[in-house]
Amino acid sequence: MEPQPATRATGGCDCGGVRYRITGKLRPVVHCHCTPCRRITGHHMAATAAGVDDVHLLADATLAWYQRTPTIRYGFCSTCGATLFWSAADKVDTLTITAGTLDQPTGLQTVLAMYADEAADYHRLDDTLETHGGELLLE
Repeated sequence: MEPQPATRATGGCDCGGVRYRITGKLRPVVHCHCTPCRRITGHHMAATAAGVDDVHLLADATLAWYQRTPTIRYGFCSTCGATLFWSAADKVDTLTITAGTLDQPTGLQTVLAMYADEAADYHRLDDTLETHGGELLLE
């Protein structure tokens, strides 16, 4: 039996129906202010990302997926409603993870705001972040 890779981070939803652990690298946090992310999260998406093979579900009894478009889906807890994941068909090797579902401390920093031109009128953008009006392709 091979040893398991070291855990980089853990997280989950509020009710505990979904728990995960991450092995491997996490991308810095990015804010997405696009209208779909605002509506799904109730504010804006603050998310990191990891390789799909580095995300290990420890509990997923309440994990459900909302297929927003043929290529975009959001993972959420069907009990407490927490938004946990975002996935795109053209990024099959990557899973985006909502930063607020990570257990503290994360060791991450927010580095970018995307779709700032769609930010809610009540929200003040952080002027210390690199900001783009629309999408910015991330690695």
